[in-house]
Amino acid sequence: MYDPAFMRRAIEISRQALDQPGTEPFGAVIVRDGKIVGEGINRSLMNHDPTSHGETEAIRDACRNLETVDLRGCTLYSSCEPCALCVAAMNIAGITALYYAADKGQAGAALGGLPEAARFPIDVARLTHECGHAVAERQMPAAQHMAEEAFSILQNWARMVRTRA
Repeated sequence: MYDPAFMRRAIEISRQALDQPGTEPFGAVIVRDGKIVGEGINRSLMNHDPTSHGETEAIRDACRNLETVDLRGCTLYSSCEPCALCVAAMNIAGITALYYAADKGQAGAALGGLPEAARFPIDVARLTHECGHAVAERQMPAAQHMAEEAFSILQNWARMVRTRA
């Protein structure tokens, strides 16, 4: 269930970007059983990491704090509607529900006029398209090579895991 206190915290984290160089105003918190278990702010510039979004940082923090990669039963609160990268990370981690404040349109309106030097341009529409289509239908060229070798390693690893279980 939605709790405005957690949304306020996500927005408060995003506000830190006003005073912290290298951060951007995208904050997130992850909640399990009524408690915050992870927090994050966009540190892409600071970390030289284009995946260091508020949501992914909150997922990393929650996983470290809970000592797991399984965040089923957790809810993510974000100051802004997550991009496709963050939605994918939430699904991989098993986040159960999402609540967000500003939507993509509002973010685009607020940030659209920034000079190139002040932002890393993310084409949200292209990102959404690329993530939602099969490899052959994407704009980015892609080709498969050495599939058998990689497949063999996957099979061997899976066999080892099954025998340990």
